[in-house]
Amino acid sequence: MSKLHANLLLLFAAALWGLGNVSQKTILDHLDPLSAVGMRCLIGWILVLPLIATEPRRPPGGLYRASLARVSVLFAIAIVLQQIGYLGTSVTNASFLVSTATVMTPFAAWLLVGERLTAAVGLAAGLTLVGALLLSGGIASFNQGDVAIMLSAACYALWMVELGRHAQTYGRPFTAMAAQFLGAAVISLPLGFFHGNLSPANAFDAWPQLLVLGVFSTAVCFGIQTIAQRFTSASHAAVIVSAESVFGALGAALFLGERTSFVGMLGATIMLAAALYLATSGGGAIRPAPENGATGA
Repeated sequence: MSKLHANLLLLFAAALWGLGNVSQKTILDHLDPLSAVGMRCLIGWILVLPLIATEPRRPPGGLYRASLARVSVLFAIAIVLQQIGYLGTSVTNASFLVSTATVMTPFAAWLLVGERLTAAVGLAAGLTLVGALLLSGGIASFNQGDVAIMLSAACYALWMVELGRHAQTYGRPFTAMAAQFLGAAVISLPLGFFHGNLSPANAFDAWPQLLVLGVFSTAVCFGIQTIAQRFTSASHAAVIVSAESVFGALGAALFLGERTSFVGMLGATIMLAAALYLATSGGGAIRPAPENGATGA
């Protein structure tokens, strides 16, 4: 896969994520945040599980397991915090705040893996932040929901760096996806059952949202990201998927009646332009590790 194809796939995933943000808000009419996360991730895990058989077997190794554990734990924390944040903020605001991962990721990649911060990535990240601020109309007052989304963005930034490192070193994207989804479900479902409102009746009432979140926002989108990050950098991925904010605002306007001003539309245009610029720039594919082995596994 070329870097261009990987980046365009990430842009497609951003569109699905953004439109799926509406379901992240409306599912809270039926399920508490932990139950919602647990159910969507369980659905994602069931869908991905058969695909593991298509990947070559890998002998167990300490470094491989540790890397997979880091990716899975960061994913679980990020997705739970994001869902909790929707209790106290709008879809448009949440979409903006989670996009601050765009700026955090290049610096996290530089600190953790020594990924060079290029002028193109820095410019695109800066434009994305400006565009997202315009799109949201500014953050008038921070509440607990906003803080949860910001913490989620920080975890997503670390997750994208660890995911990129894991995917490029070890391959086996379906195994990584299944581990992330199962880890989040195992953590969330018992808590939702004992401390939330998880029940068969409530899950049945939320089936349209669970279908959107479990199939598209979880299995398809995170699957695309896990595969695509074998062929592009974490910094590129962060800027491109930040276009989620644009599609999130569009979905909120269409389905929830949230309105975006002219300034907001200008911000959306800036964000989309930055994502498209980075998606279509910069050369060939990153060479991933061969599927039949990886150094240090």
